[in-house]
Amino acid sequence: MTMHSRFLLINGVPQTGDVPPVASFLESTSGAYTTTRTHGGASSILFWDRHLRRLTESVRILAEARPDLLGPGPIPAPNQAKLNISSVAKSVNHSLKIGYKLAYDQLSQYGLNDELAITALVRRKEGADRSLDVFLHIGFYAPSVFGSAGACLAVAGPGRELALAKYSDWVRMRKGLEKMKPPNATELLLSNNGDELLEGSVTNFFVVCKVADDSSALSDSSYRIEVQTAPVKHGVLPGIVRQLVLEICSDKGIPLREIAPSWSKRNLWEEAFITSSLRIVQHVESVQASATYKDLQLKTWEDVSWILKHFEGPGPITTMIQNEIMARAEREVCQME
Repeated sequence: MTMHSRFLLINGVPQTGDVPPVASFLESTSGAYTTTRTHGGASSILFWDRHLRRLTESVRILAEARPDLLGPGPIPAPNQAKLNISSVAKSVNHSLKIGYKLAYDQLSQYGLNDELAITALVRRKEGADRSLDVFLHIGFYAPSVFGSAGACLAVAGPGRELALAKYSDWVRMRKGLEKMKPPNATELLLSNNGDELLEGSVTNFFVVCKVADDSSALSDSSYRIEVQTAPVKHGVLPGIVRQLVLEICSDKGIPLREIAPSWSKRNLWEEAFITSSLRIVQHVESVQASATYKDLQLKTWEDVSWILKHFEGPGPITTMIQNEIMARAEREVCQME
């Protein structure tokens, strides 16, 4: 039996032939999507209920605001029947049960220790009825050990449109930013003005920042620490792990302010980290930005004069948040049989 490391199902039906990598799949298939992964040797799926709710909400937002991003063919007229959005969770779970078994059996047969990366995409079925097509892409995934490698970020260009919804056309749109990605960068940061940093191209971005108490001058004895991340209203994706960070900081009494981290105040940053449903939490090793925002209008990264901010490994708050998220993952999982 040939080993397959990727699987694709459409409306619960496994597809034959070669399955493309998930990035290629998303570039070629318009729709709302969400991505997560398994945990504990593929025995459970991380925060699956949250992902289903977010996917359903993304479908609703696109159907109302940007139906052109929700699928192929002519866009139904406003007076035609609305999409059957209430069916999303049931349809995705149906495909998941079939696809998970296929992938898990491969892991078991070949004695692999990988986890599974799971992407569910929903799009409007071509035609005028209320139906939706459900795609499920599953691939083998080897998570990085926390703290083993930091992210190297580079500010590359403006934020996304309609960030409240997660849609696959963004995968294609962000490719235009790649020309500004230096060779050492592992993720791009988005900013509309070069100072207020919004999010990564596939991650949310946080800094742990010194803040002066009251009106006193900033010194070793007069500051407190707070976590900062751009607010959703500024056009960032309301990521699943982003929301978990907000909840943890609230529960643990860690000051957190939803404000875009300011590049001009980078000397006050003590730690930085990014979050996503695959990486969970990854500490930031470096952030680099152009000397002026106008530089980002140049042809390539080589034309830019870069300024670098460096960090020394994962800090204590980053580490605590990572540990707490993984502890919650043990309590908030979808168990697979």
